[in-house]
Amino acid sequence: MKEENIHIRWATADDAADLVRLNDAFNGVGMTMEEIKNTLVSSNELVALAFIDAITVGFACAQYFKSFCYRNLQGEITELYITETARRRGIATLLIAFLVEKLKLLDVTSIKVLTGKNNENAIKTYEKSEFTKKEEVLFIKNL
Repeated sequence: MKEENIHIRWATADDAADLVRLNDAFNGVGMTMEEIKNTLVSSNELVALAFIDAITVGFACAQYFKSFCYRNLQGEITELYITETARRRGIATLLIAFLVEKLKLLDVTSIKVLTGKNNENAIKTYEKSEFTKKEEVLFIKNL
């Protein structure tokens, strides 16, 4: 059996085509390459990519921000997606660790994650990465 070469790195504008493909599989929003390129260069969003050999197989995103309510920066892992054929290889855990390490370097002291209460695979992955499950209520208002 061939050993897989799994690699994680930061996304760049050159990765826009892969991000279009992965994001469409993730949520079907249909972002264009231009929209993704603009977001990558104009926001403080962290976007990490996962590869098996030279094939892009997943991504994870995080945000960080300062609030007057808290002394330190706050962080959130906002998205995590691995293609179905690449799952169960530890890639999600590697992406999370990659984001967490960068957020630590930025002096973020708390990172939150929101996932579906029935998304057992995601819950197990975040627990494996030492996140603690909390009971909270989510309110959303679409505008």
